[in-house]
Amino acid sequence: MQPKVLIVEDDRFLSSIIKSRMEHDGFVVDQAFDGDEGIQKMRSFKPDLVILDIIMPKMSGFELMEHIASDPELTSIPIIVATNLGQETDVEKARSLGAVDYYVKARTSIDDLENMIKNQLAKKTAFADQK
Repeated sequence: MQPKVLIVEDDRFLSSIIKSRMEHDGFVVDQAFDGDEGIQKMRSFKPDLVILDIIMPKMSGFELMEHIASDPELTSIPIIVATNLGQETDVEKARSLGAVDYYVKARTSIDDLENMIKNQLAKKTAFADQK
């Protein structure tokens, strides 16, 4: 079964670039363009991993992670934050809310994000195989 990735990103151009790269690598990818839609898609699409922006309309990524943390159905889904917020306080907050990795868009390449995604999915698969 192909891994499923949900991109929650309000920048449609960036979201489509990430989606295209992930699909090229064999992932099944869906998109949401704000936090509310992100929660709905997490429930319906049931992704193996979420790529999450922080600054979005309707609900920020931090608010979405707070919601996820309180929802037993969603809390086990790994989240990689992909944002331009690069302050250490932002990184710490995201990690405290459950982010497994943190990607600063302006400082790193899309290849780095791709490697983060593959590494996290490999970890999740290895953990599931141990059960």
